[in-house]
Amino acid sequence: MSKVFLLGANKEIDRAKQVVEANQIIQMEGYSYDRYVVYEIRKNDWGIAYKLINLRTKEYQTADIIRPLKEKFGIGYYYDSENPEFMDSFEVAMLLQQAQQQKKAEEAKAEQEKIRVEQVKEIGRKRFAEIFSEDAQAVIVARLRQNESDSYTDYYSYSTQRTVIIGFSKHKRDIFSEMRKHASNFEGTAYLAEFNEDYEHREKYSMGVGYYLGKSKYSGWIIEKEPVYDRNRTIEDFAYTAGEENNIHISKGDTTPPNKPTESTGESKDGCTLVEYSAKAVAVFGETKAIKDELKAMGGRFNSRLTFNGKKLAGWIFPKSQEQRLAYYFGLD
Repeated sequence: MSKVFLLGANKEIDRAKQVVEANQIIQMEGYSYDRYVVYEIRKNDWGIAYKLINLRTKEYQTADIIRPLKEKFGIGYYYDSENPEFMDSFEVAMLLQQAQQQKKAEEAKAEQEKIRVEQVKEIGRKRFAEIFSEDAQAVIVARLRQNESDSYTDYYSYSTQRTVIIGFSKHKRDIFSEMRKHASNFEGTAYLAEFNEDYEHREKYSMGVGYYLGKSKYSGWIIEKEPVYDRNRTIEDFAYTAGEENNIHISKGDTTPPNKPTESTGESKDGCTLVEYSAKAVAVFGETKAIKDELKAMGGRFNSRLTFNGKKLAGWIFPKSQEQRLAYYFGLD
């Protein structure tokens, strides 16, 4: 079916109907305002495809809808139906040759970059595997973000400019005190080692970006944890990062794999116990000192005289509604 209806322009377009000729110049409106020349016209089951070359960048483009400039509406390709402009066929042939040479050079450059990246990753796989202990359940990383937002269009985003491995964890839970502990391993995040509640971001909700430690999610350095679910997959994910030695800043204790797993005290689900305390409450017992800030933030209240297994114990009490959240936090779901 070759006909389409442009809702904004309130007009039906038949893509099987040829509207411009080979060697004719058209232009982009509403975006780059670049000019193009039509160097080839191809017909297919969906209509006509116009093969274009950008006169400024020498890049290839394809258009299936080109509208008359006098009916301009919105972003798109347009042709001047009143005073059509054409290029000499020899000029078009020369332009096509330049575009082909440019594309060939870009493809060669891309292939070289692909080879370079694989070489870096090969080094990184070996380097990361050497420091990646068998009992590691998460990688603690620092990421440098660059703000890509545009306040004029209400567009908010960021890009990651660099990733640095600053530690490992024996559990998957997000604990800010643990992140602060590793912050001093790297000069870019050293200032995050000092407690500052404003730097603790809890965004585990729809459209949120998880737990992270930093001034802003849009710019500057942040610290977050990457859980390990598949060891080989994690090695591959961090291969390129680890390929650059300066992207690894971990303490000596993190680089020496233990002979066997050690008992954790308050930094893994094994160090704490989540129980149904009553019909309306759940409780957490164990070594909770390192995570007291997180427990409090989740609505917990510390009580030194709770009862567990017939004994008086100190612990944290929560409403029953928080049971699922706590189960996720402790990696029990």
